Amino acid sequence: MSELAIDNISMRFDLPNGSSVQALKNVSLNLKSGELLSVLGPSGCGKTTLLNIVAGFLAPTEGQITLNGDRVVGPSAERGMVFQQGALFEWMSVRENVGFGPRMKGANPTATREKVDHLLDVVGLSEFKEKAVYELSGGMQQRVALARCLANEPDVILMDEPLGALDALTREKMQSLVLKLWKETGKTIILITHSVEEALLLGERLLVMAPRPGRIHKEYRLPFADLGVDQDLREVKKHPEYASTREEILSMIWDMEEEIMGRQEA
Repeated sequence: MSELAIDNISMRFDLPNGSSVQALKNVSLNLKSGELLSVLGPSGCGKTTLLNIVAGFLAPTEGQITLNGDRVVGPSAERGMVFQQGALFEWMSVRENVGFGPRMKGANPTATREKVDHLLDVVGLSEFKEKAVYELSGGMQQRVALARCLANEPDVILMDEPLGALDALTREKMQSLVLKLWKETGKTIILITHSVEEALLLGERLLVMAPRPGRIHKEYRLPFADLGVDQDLREVKKHPEYASTREEILSMIWDMEEEIMGRQEA
C-alpha cells in the first residue's frame, strides 16, 4: 500500500525586484493508495504549484513530500504526470509513444509490446497504434498520454487540467475513462481542474483551495466518482447532493474571486 504525505508545504517565489510571492502556505494532506483527489480553486491559488512540488519539478521553500516513506527530491517514474496538452513525441507512432518509458528502462521488448497493446486496448486506441500522433484528435492524444503514463506503472498519477482543452462531448467521455482507469488500476490520482463539475465527478475527495497564499480552504468527501464508474455521468449529475454541492462550491469560489478583485482595485 502506497501513501502520499504532503507535510506542511510552503512555497515562496522570490522576484528579481526583491519582492516575493507566497504561492502556498502550510499545506498538509495524506492520500492513501487508490484514492482519487480533485483540487480546484480560483486562479492563483497554487493548485499547479502544489502538483509540481508533488511531481518533484519544484522544491518547496518549507515542508516535504513523502511517498511510501521516501522523501520526494525530484521527478521519478513512481509519480506519472499527464499534462493539459499530451506532451507527446509527434515524430513517433502511438505505439512508440506509449512504450517510450519501458524502452528507456531497458524492459523486455516482447513484454513491452504486450503491455502497450493491452493499454491501447484499454483506452480504445487499438486501431490507431501505428498512426502518427499528429493524425489523432485532441481527445485521442490525451488517451495516448494516459496510456503512456500507465505504461510506466507509477504509484501516483498527477493530472494537470488534462481535459481542459477538449470539447464538451469528448471531455465527458474522457471523464468516464479516467474513472474506469482509476477503478481498474487502483492508482492514486490527483487531478487539478478549473471546472467545479469535473471536480465533483472525478473526486471522491475534493479540495477547494483559497487564494494567495494558497491553502486548503475546505475538503469534501463525495459519492459521485464511485457512482460514475458504473453509471452515465449525466445520470450522476441528477443525484440530489450534486446540485447543492455544486452551488455551494461555486459560491465559495465566486466570493474568493470577488475578494481577489477587491485587493487588486485597492
